Amino acid sequence: MIHTDTMQTKTFNTYSVIDLNIVETTLATAMAEVSRMAKQGVGGYACFVNAHVSVMAKHDRALKKAVNEASFAFPDGMPVYLVGRYLLGKNNHKISGPDFMQQMFENKDLRKLNHYFYGGTKEVIELLVSELKQKYPDCNIVGAESPPFRALSEDEELQALTRMINAEAQLIWVGLGAPKQELWMQKNTGKLKKSVLLGVGAAFDFHSGSLERAPVIMQKIGLEWLYRFLQEPGRLWKRYLVTNSLFLFYIFIDTIKRLFMKGSSE
Repeated sequence: MIHTDTMQTKTFNTYSVIDLNIVETTLATAMAEVSRMAKQGVGGYACFVNAHVSVMAKHDRALKKAVNEASFAFPDGMPVYLVGRYLLGKNNHKISGPDFMQQMFENKDLRKLNHYFYGGTKEVIELLVSELKQKYPDCNIVGAESPPFRALSEDEELQALTRMINAEAQLIWVGLGAPKQELWMQKNTGKLKKSVLLGVGAAFDFHSGSLERAPVIMQKIGLEWLYRFLQEPGRLWKRYLVTNSLFLFYIFIDTIKRLFMKGSSE
């Protein structure tokens, strides 16, 4: 079970995907709870889990801990969603980082919250802010920065956090890529006590126009991965060939274990 503020707790059911606790909810409910936390100054962070993150967490204890300590771990990828819906019979919905971000900004009230962007290249972050302001003139972006592509010193990290706090950021969109963004959110959520951190990864590239997203029909039938692969085959071939194969293998093993335990208890 995952909960948020102890005074106004909303509890969600979860299901396990390769030992990660994935939230069973809808996009609308997820948006409502995240926005409630942001408005009330209840800190926390959300991970958007796909097959790649699931497999990485299997071999990275720190990443697994970061995801399982999150306020929410949403089923970002189609495989993670399908495991819950059809293998485990959960009433879950796919909640991807790019979709979540788009819906938050399409909502007239929610786009007026204090939004802060952290991550991506300088070019991408500038394009992102420009595109959002052009599309949603009344959106409230209180800060945006692209950190160096290296480990930050303690002083540099403190300065970045101070800028977010001084900007009174309610929603901090983090686009550092996995596993860096999950670890960054876990490390800093206690310092950004009144902000909700959202690790949305490639959403920065999609919404800045730097990377074209798959057509809706391909998203709905689970072929967004193929579209992305055709865009960046050199970078993504290993992820989709090796990682997705490992995902299926681990799910198979978990299913066998689940069936064995069920048979033993009967």
